[in-house]
Amino acid sequence: MKGHINNQTLYLIFFSTLLLIIIFVFSFFVLIPKGKEYRLLRLEAMKEEKVVNQARSDYKATNEKLEKLQKNNAKTIKAYKTPFNPRKFTKVYAREFQDLFLTELSKADENGSFTVYEVNVTTKITSPESFYNFLEKINKSNWIIGVNFPIHFERDGDLIKSSFTMKVHNLEIKKEKEED
Repeated sequence: MKGHINNQTLYLIFFSTLLLIIIFVFSFFVLIPKGKEYRLLRLEAMKEEKVVNQARSDYKATNEKLEKLQKNNAKTIKAYKTPFNPRKFTKVYAREFQDLFLTELSKADENGSFTVYEVNVTTKITSPESFYNFLEKINKSNWIIGVNFPIHFERDGDLIKSSFTMKVHNLEIKKEKEED
């Protein structure tokens, strides 16, 4: 009875063989196909990661450029956000002239972000130098103002009267339109 295999060994060999067959079937039908799919997805993920890294790099460069521009143009940005006040304008610049009149004209710009004013000034001068000083002060003011040409000068005795139109960026009008 030396050649006789006991039942326990037979069961062990049977279940081992069955387990080995299940492992091979699982490997060939599940693991290997999923492994190929995994490699393809990994390559695709690496490509996407390169695109994301490039986008981050571009974003960082653009953000640095924006911050630099904001820093260099802080005064202009502040002036853009400051709403125009005609009374304050008249009060500040009336010291320069004998008379200063500011009259709002009809809207010239369709988008409503600009208001056009006619400015009439009278002063006792023999040259238009004070007027040019006035223009320089407007350029340095807290508002965005564009003086339109021609500027008309008229001599009346020892007075020089001038009139011109100016375009004033008016953010309040723009905000009202956005709310509508």
